[in-house]
Parts: sequence; C-alpha cells; structure tokens
Amino acid sequence: MCGRYAASRRPEDLTGLFAVEKWEPTETLEPDWNVAPTKEVYAVMERPVKDAEDQRPVRQLRALKWGLVPSWAKSPEGGARMINARAETVHEKPSFRRPFVSRRCILPADGYYEWVTGADERQLEEKGKRKRPRKQPYFVTPADGSVFAMAGLYEFWRDRTLPDDHPQAWWVTCSVITTEAETSPLAVAPAEGPAALADIHPRMPLMLTPDRWDDWLDPSRTDIGELKALLEPPPNGLMRAYPVATTVSNVRNNGPELLEELAAPEVSTLF
Repeated sequence: MCGRYAASRRPEDLTGLFAVEKWEPTETLEPDWNVAPTKEVYAVMERPVKDAEDQRPVRQLRALKWGLVPSWAKSPEGGARMINARAETVHEKPSFRRPFVSRRCILPADGYYEWVTGADERQLEEKGKRKRPRKQPYFVTPADGSVFAMAGLYEFWRDRTLPDDHPQAWWVTCSVITTEAETSPLAVAPAEGPAALADIHPRMPLMLTPDRWDDWLDPSRTDIGELKALLEPPPNGLMRAYPVATTVSNVRNNGPELLEELAAPEVSTLF
C-alpha cells in the first residue's frame, strides 16, 4: 500500500533527472513532506503536446491530483479511493486497464511512509477488543539517496457540468502501482525494528529502476505481456527504513523534520 509519501525535489531537478522536455512553471508545486491522497503531485509522462503541430510524444512534468478518476466515472467522488493499483491485477481492473496500456507515468518521491501497529494494541485487536491502535510510522527510502521513482498511471476525466473553456473542465488524476513487499533484508535496517519491508506492511509502491524508465513511459508500448514484465519488483537490498515521529500521522503537519530519524520508535512494536 502507499497512502502517504514525501516529495521535496524541485522541478528543475526532476526535469534534468528524467530528461523532461516540457513543463509549465505555472504548475510548480511546493516541496511536500506529507503527501496525502487528493493532493497535487508531480508526474513524469510522455504524450503529445496539446495543439502542437508536431504530435510526437514529448516527455513532460505535470502536476496531477493523486486519486485516479476513471474516464467513465459519473463523478470524481471515488478518486480518493483509487490511490493504489495492484501490479498483479492492474491489467484486468476496469479502472486501470486502459491507463495501463496507454497512460503510464512515474511519480517521483523521496520515499514513502508506512505504519506498524503497536504491540499492546495488536494484542488487543487479536482478542477482539475495540481500541484505536497506536501506530509507529516508518519512512522507506532508497539507501543511496536516489529518487524513489514510483510506477504510476494517469487518466483524464471530463466534468460535464462545466463548459469546455472552464479551467477545471478536465481533471488529470493518477494512481500508484503497488507490489508485494520485499521479504529480504533491508540494505539499512534500524537497530530496533523491522528487518525487511514485509515486516512493516505486506505491500509497497513499485519502484522503477532507471533502466526501466524509458520503456515504462513509452506510449507506443501497448503489449500487455511486455508491460507486465516491467512490473517485476526491483532488485532486493536497495531500500532502508527507519522510524519517524508520529506527528507525520496528522496530514496537517508538514516539513523536513518529518523525515528525521528517531533513535528509537515512539511506539513499541516488538519485532
């Protein structure tokens, strides 16, 4: 699962990193250390530029809303629930199968957050007692400090209640593709805590290594079998995870301090 992530890189850094040919300064986003569903996020995509004479695909950096709204949806209300698409079934699901074939993107991030239920609360849950669990957040990021390039999909939705020339007549939304979390040891594991990503959560965002970026973004690639091959998880041992303050659990909190590593978890999870 991916329900929250950090994205603090500047657009000028992303355009160079991903060889972007076009981006509009009007779409510049502020650094965000607590990206939540329905927020605007950066996405790298390849598609023709609207109204351009040359309709070749152009690599672009765009600001999209996180939470995919299918083109056939009657309203955008379900978008907040479409933040993730499972790699195993993305080619089959009605909401994702068309974007998977023709509208793929990369969502650049610093890393993502995941929460582990505290040991005491987990025992109460197992006994069937109702109590809002305390959870310890962890930040997962590439161990070498490189960009966390999440595989994504994007889609267009037309708001039929608005005229064609209205600036909000078209919505462009996106979803993060997830895969099974790694069970192999982390490249850098906390002294007290999870030894593998699967210890934190059974799912994780699918990170694309640089050798797959061009193929993933290429809209001329439409063969389902070839595209599914690009969804293979990256090599093991690329990630690190560490505990961060529980303040990240409140979406109103935002700032680089959310990424600061704690010496020990605030909530005991008894790994």
